[in-house]
This record gives sequence, C-alpha cells and structure tokens, in this order.
Amino acid sequence: MEKAYKALEVSGLHVHVKSKQGMTPLVRNIHFEIERGSVLGLVGESGCGKSVTCNALLRLLDPRQTSVEGSVKLNGRELSGLHEEEMRQIRGKEIAMIMQNPMSAFTPVYPIGDAFIETIRTHTRLTKKQALELAVSSMEAVNLPDPASLLNKYPFQLSGGMLQRVMIAICMSLRPAVVIADEPTTALDVVNQLGVLKELDRLRVEHGMAILLISHDLGVISELADEVAVMQHGEIVERADVFQLFDHPKHPYTQKLLHARPKLIRNEPKYNR
Repeated sequence: MEKAYKALEVSGLHVHVKSKQGMTPLVRNIHFEIERGSVLGLVGESGCGKSVTCNALLRLLDPRQTSVEGSVKLNGRELSGLHEEEMRQIRGKEIAMIMQNPMSAFTPVYPIGDAFIETIRTHTRLTKKQALELAVSSMEAVNLPDPASLLNKYPFQLSGGMLQRVMIAICMSLRPAVVIADEPTTALDVVNQLGVLKELDRLRVEHGMAILLISHDLGVISELADEVAVMQHGEIVERADVFQLFDHPKHPYTQKLLHARPKLIRNEPKYNR
C-alpha cells in the first residue's frame, strides 16, 4: 500500500542573511505541515518572517546573500538540495505562489497573455494554440469577462481585482499540489476580497490543493483557514485549529494580536425627553 504523504512538510527551517555582524538569523526552526485540500493560515506582524519563509520554500532567496537549512518535502519529495533546473520545473507547476501586489507582479510592457502563455508552455508540451485555449478557460473559471480580449490588454488597463484574478488563473491553470498565497487580498476592496477568497476556496475544494495563506487580515484567516500558525521574531510561537486559536489563544503574543483587532462599538441613540 502506497504511503499517504502530506502535501507539504517543513521541518527545521532556518534562514540566515549576510550582514556586517556575520550571518544574521531571519527565520528559526520552522515546523509545519499541510494536508491535501486544507488551508494553513500564517499570521504575524510585518517583519516577523512570513514572506521570507515562503521565499525559502520556493528557493527564491539569493544564495549569495542568504543561507537556508532544513527540510522541505512536497508530496514526500525532498526539495532541499535539488539542482536549480529541477527546482525550476517544480516551481509553478507543483508548488505555486500568488503574490501580494498584482499591480507589480506583471511586466508592464507586455500584454498579460504573454506571461500566461509563457508559464503554461514552460511547464507543459502544449502548443501555443492549446496554451491559449487553456488560458481562456482558466480565466473563465475565475469569472473574468471576455478573457480572450483581456489577454491582449496590458496590466495598467486592468483593475487590481482583475489582475489578482488573472494571477490566480495563471497559478491554477497547472493544477499545483500546493499554493502559497502571500497577502492575496492586499489593496483590494471588500467586494473583490470576497471574490478572491471564494475562488481560492472553490479551487481548494474542487482540486484538493493545499494552501499556505499569509495575511495580516485576521478576518480573511478566520474565513478560509483550517489551522493557523502565529509567527513572532522569525519563529512560530503557536499553532492550532482556527476555532481554538481565535476562541482560546494560549501564547501571550497571539492574545495580543487578537486584541489588536479593531472592534465596532455600537452607540445607542440618545433621545431628548
């Protein structure tokens, strides 16, 4: 019987960066795993190491400036130590990333269709025509209007919400096993935030993808995540089921983080008698 592997297993992850004082730690002793079809939320204040952790998982950090140690397994396959060419074949196809700023994620001098079709053809043997058909169907799946026309438009001609959906469509077109969503709703209005969250949840349910969701918005985390890991100063200080963490946080930093959420205070109307 074939062993059932977790979609993503991270253990003993350490990241150091070169500085005048020597090698300075950015991330220390990170451990977590994500089951297929589940969502792990990663929260913490700015600068705590969330994005550094994700870039380390994808091997996107400059090896001349940083040192990465630890184990990263994708469906049981060890990624640490792979040659860059092997990693390039995995990155985007088996483990993909949705970046936090859609306005700067696309090259402004090329139509968005160029990036879409290039990504598909890099990881498949599809012809340009087949890649175009897949791009159109992927954009239709995220409810983008007239996708064939949108592929010929430049990034500045689309709204932030539309660009975010294009990014999700590119990511999902190759059906990766794991998706890292780094602040996917940043700078979007409430309506577009809801739309993006619904698309992520739909793709998770329909295709069994595991999602590592990074967000400052605790409302987004509570809506989508199954489990939550809390980072502080480059370390995970608490990890729990989403309901348990929000209702009964144990670590003082988690309690502080939850208490920092803005609360709506309802004032009763006063009547003059």
